[in-house]
Amino acid sequence: MPDHKIDATKWIDSYSDYLYNYTISRVSDSEIAKDLVQDTFFAGLKSMKNFKGEASERTWLISILKRKIIDYYRKINSKKGKAEVRMSYSSDSEDEGEWLEERVEDQSYKNAEDVLENTELSIAIYNCLDKLPEKQAQVFKMKTIENYDTEIICNELNITASNLWVIIHRARTALSSCLEKNWY
Repeated sequence: MPDHKIDATKWIDSYSDYLYNYTISRVSDSEIAKDLVQDTFFAGLKSMKNFKGEASERTWLISILKRKIIDYYRKINSKKGKAEVRMSYSSDSEDEGEWLEERVEDQSYKNAEDVLENTELSIAIYNCLDKLPEKQAQVFKMKTIENYDTEIICNELNITASNLWVIIHRARTALSSCLEKNWY
């Protein structure tokens, strides 16, 4: 098998912007995105000898970055389950005696009025969705209601990730305006 050479000195100039844009659309935090790209470059340097040349350097770095993003989300989600229960017995605190469990809404306290309000809100949202341009409504439903991954939506609708987020933003703005006018 031929030895494939990688020129890591060109990675920052050639790939950093692309990797950053790819990451920021998935983590929505600039500092975390920068850290993940940096971790990707370090991991790439460590595993350069494993590069087989079956894909381009950029594709290879993206595959490393995808694993870094997955690891990031695994890490933050595993911390959620280990959250400490807080108590504050200080009388000058607004959150006196607050337990983490108290901050989660108890579904058993929902009454008929809450159910009716949620039903009305749902109807209002779908009515406002019907007023959006077709593509905006489709993208909004796929991303927000049906929880499709960005990559799947982009591939299915043949749009870029940045285009998707622009469409989502416009849909949210239009929905917000519509709901203000049509839902009490």
